Amino acid sequence: MKELQLKYGCNPNQKPSRIFMEEGELPIEVLNGRPGYINFLDALNSWQLVRELKEATGLPSAASFKHVSPAGAAVGLPLSDTLKKIYFVDDIPGLDDSPVACAYARARGADRMSSYGDFIALSDTCDKTTALIIKREVSDGVIAPDFTEEALEILRAKRKGTYNVIRIDPAYRPAPVERKQVFGITFEQGRNEIRLDDPALFENIPTQNKSFSPEAKRDLIISLITLKYTQSNSVCYVKDGQAIGIGAGQQSRIHCTRLAGQKADIWWLRQHPKVMALPFIDGIRRADRDNTIDVYISEDHDDVLADGQWQQFFKVKPEVLTLEEKRAWIAQNTRVALGSDAFFPFGDNIERAHKSGVEFIAQAGGSVRDDHVIMTCDKYNIAMAFTGVRLFHH
Repeated sequence: MKELQLKYGCNPNQKPSRIFMEEGELPIEVLNGRPGYINFLDALNSWQLVRELKEATGLPSAASFKHVSPAGAAVGLPLSDTLKKIYFVDDIPGLDDSPVACAYARARGADRMSSYGDFIALSDTCDKTTALIIKREVSDGVIAPDFTEEALEILRAKRKGTYNVIRIDPAYRPAPVERKQVFGITFEQGRNEIRLDDPALFENIPTQNKSFSPEAKRDLIISLITLKYTQSNSVCYVKDGQAIGIGAGQQSRIHCTRLAGQKADIWWLRQHPKVMALPFIDGIRRADRDNTIDVYISEDHDDVLADGQWQQFFKVKPEVLTLEEKRAWIAQNTRVALGSDAFFPFGDNIERAHKSGVEFIAQAGGSVRDDHVIMTCDKYNIAMAFTGVRLFHH
């Protein structure tokens, strides 16, 4: 199959629409549903991300994509009981025996608000356990190198039989030069084939602290590979093999760092005992529960705790999670890794990163204020590597 006609492009008024190959055949097969233009953009970008994560770490990997940027990305490390509970997968049978399911539970669970309605990428065959997680979430589709028969049966029944399931040839490699059109003008460039698991990326360490544990290097590699497929400007916080905060598409780097740091803080706050013990009413919808948790953690907590409001969500009125309690809990987060797709221009990014437990940083370097950035890292004993690599993605 050389081409596939689509219903429309980015918007319903943009017709005609198709994907096609100028040479050879499409490396994908639609097993179910009718993926659209944006679905394929998400699918093909996310597939590249998980393929590279698997190659770099040797671990099954997954990504949750929204609007051509990852909402989450992770490798298939086991989940603690706490993570199983806050990701709402503690009742999934066989989870501990499926690394690819663990990877998707992490990728989907880190930022559930942003992952709502995601497109999923899996580096390995989608098994029944992974399909059971996908079945219960609001999602547009999944791309993977293969699917077990049990997984296909589950996925084909999702969304009244319209769920998008795409199989991709894992051996496919694109041409070394890529093109796209903007306003009728064709752009051409060499594909970004840089390897981000190269040990040389961590050789230039200008900070006083020069110690990167193997886990820290793994997390920094995950961060950099995630950034390679995130709309720029972007930064990515990673802990224990998964992205916990991604700031994408901001014009100012400090706003990326703040946005991603806020997401990392929310991820950590969801593990606070008060949040984990919230007494939700029986039968509350998953999206309503996620939205309620997000508001409860925020400064707008009265929107779900005021009289006449809390009864819609809770069996009994919960106590407020105070600002002091939130600050104390966030201060307990440690060993966080942070990657940036270009240099940090000022030390304010480091100040903000430190507040969310960042102890390891990988960034391009090359700012006229590198000295100030280094000095701020030394202030907090943060180990930082200058990779010399920019990872803009547009």
